[in-house]
Amino acid sequence: MAVPFDFELLCELTETSGVPGYEDRIREVVTRELEPEVDEVQTDAMGNVVGTIDGESDDSVVVAAHMDEIGFMVRHVTDDGFVQVDALGGWDPRVLKAQRVTIHTDDEDVTGLIGSLPPHTLDEEQRESTPDVEDIHIDTGLDGEEANDRISKGDLVTMEQSTERVGDTVTGKALDDRICLFAMLEAARNIENPDLTVHFAATVQEEVGIRGAEALGVDLDPDLAIALDVTVANDVPGFEPADHVTELGDGTAVKLKDSSVIANPKVHQRLQSVADEEDIDFQLEVLPAGGTDTAGFQRAGGAVPAGAISIPTRYLHTVTESAHVDDVSATIDLLTAFLETEDGEYDYTL
Repeated sequence: MAVPFDFELLCELTETSGVPGYEDRIREVVTRELEPEVDEVQTDAMGNVVGTIDGESDDSVVVAAHMDEIGFMVRHVTDDGFVQVDALGGWDPRVLKAQRVTIHTDDEDVTGLIGSLPPHTLDEEQRESTPDVEDIHIDTGLDGEEANDRISKGDLVTMEQSTERVGDTVTGKALDDRICLFAMLEAARNIENPDLTVHFAATVQEEVGIRGAEALGVDLDPDLAIALDVTVANDVPGFEPADHVTELGDGTAVKLKDSSVIANPKVHQRLQSVADEEDIDFQLEVLPAGGTDTAGFQRAGGAVPAGAISIPTRYLHTVTESAHVDDVSATIDLLTAFLETEDGEYDYTL
């Protein structure tokens, strides 16, 4: 299957580093891509980026996707040159063994390794133990003096991984939430002369508590909010169908709820109506655990009608996150169609 979108840009977005609070590199890419498509681009004191297309009415809608990826911050460099870290976002330490990482220093990036000891050298207790992030030691391949000279407390660490095609899917690190950033940028390219003012918002610090969206919701004070994020696709061996949440290849997902938000029923019903009218494949998302920027906008500046469109993704918060290319395209199509038909006349009050 040919990729029906700009795969090169998606690779750049997913492979660029940007942990919570330090989204500088990805912010530059997003700003570069937004500027030709919108009337104005602004950033705020937290680092949120907002590209605005001015509409004909006084009403506004914000579309939000977060820029940050889960990562780490250096908390100590040992005398032997090993690096210890503190987590930025939710990591399952089991997936960190035998991985390469990039340590982002003031001068240059340093490659490091999270090693995994040979199993035949471990006793039974060691084999069965589950490590914590605090137990991880990153091997820099440097002696203690050089490691301490080049790496400092507060330096940032991201996983090292390329984005690849695997069958009908794309896989790599930071699809959460760069693949939704990509969908948002594609919609910004597609939409012309909207009735409402549209704010395309690339938010920060979602992975540590939807902090950027909460602040931005107050500053923008939109009349309507649509968040974009990945969602769980547990359609793999070992899970019952009721626990899949979503399935790859069945279309974009319209969120009904997650653990942080119950989407406005009138918003998600209209999203479904638009999908039906445009013959866009979609599925409904009932996510038992996990939160998104949807909640930040719903609660930040008063009662704002909020909904969300999600991209089904397997293996979340790992370096092999995977999404189906058709679901990505369906997400772009639904977001574009929704914005093109939003005229401020829909009543989302309950």
